[in-house]
Amino acid sequence: MTTAPLLRVSGAGIQFGGLKAVSDVHMEVNEGELIGLIGPNGAGKTTCFNLLTGVYMPTEGEISLEGQRLNGLAPFKITRKGISRTFQNIRLFKELSVLDNVKVAYHSLARHSMFSSIFRLPSHFKEEREMEQKAIEFLSVFDLDGLKDETAKNLPYGQQRRLEIARALAAEPKLLLLDEPAAGMNPQETMELMDLIAFIREKFDLTIILIEHDMQLVMGICERIYVLDHGQLIAEGDPNFVRNHPKVIEAYLGEEVDTDDA
Repeated sequence: MTTAPLLRVSGAGIQFGGLKAVSDVHMEVNEGELIGLIGPNGAGKTTCFNLLTGVYMPTEGEISLEGQRLNGLAPFKITRKGISRTFQNIRLFKELSVLDNVKVAYHSLARHSMFSSIFRLPSHFKEEREMEQKAIEFLSVFDLDGLKDETAKNLPYGQQRRLEIARALAAEPKLLLLDEPAAGMNPQETMELMDLIAFIREKFDLTIILIEHDMQLVMGICERIYVLDHGQLIAEGDPNFVRNHPKVIEAYLGEEVDTDDA
């Protein structure tokens, strides 16, 4: 019996005026996979993430999660269905505490009603206490619980990245989208990030799609890789297949890295 993919993207694309930013993208991501999405700057990678998360509505094709169509759903509804993400540029609530940044994600799953919140009913306070405890436990996974009262903007860059991933995971996703998580990191931080991604994938039983320009990271942890160029997929396969694909070498790898060292 064949298991249906967790995520299916069928001919998806978006057009802004007369410009096709992404066109005819096909992807199938199975539960538990760690997938890379690469390509040169301007290839359409983040646009694809925006389509998957409802920031943009596809003008062509269909996107489904566990067989449920996502086209036209608001981002918060897609989050509730099980897709969470980080961003290329860190988007923390910088003036809030580390703890409150994670609690924000839990609030997207809150069960208490607006009525109970307005009138400060016991159910409101009970769930608030539960969310705070969950958030502290979650921060401990990322070694950030000791910094829970620190203002987010005061964290070093690498810890801000970890906090953003922690917040994304606090929404309890089935599919986690990481948009250039190694951007701005030094080689040591990048190696630690590789270990972190592998750890959270196993601990939380996650499916992950990763956008990244660091080819050592991508080739080191991804099982399959999709390659975009000018808004279209030009290759898909395992790391060895992709690093030796003529179109990929021409479009990206051959320009950016020595593929023998990737």
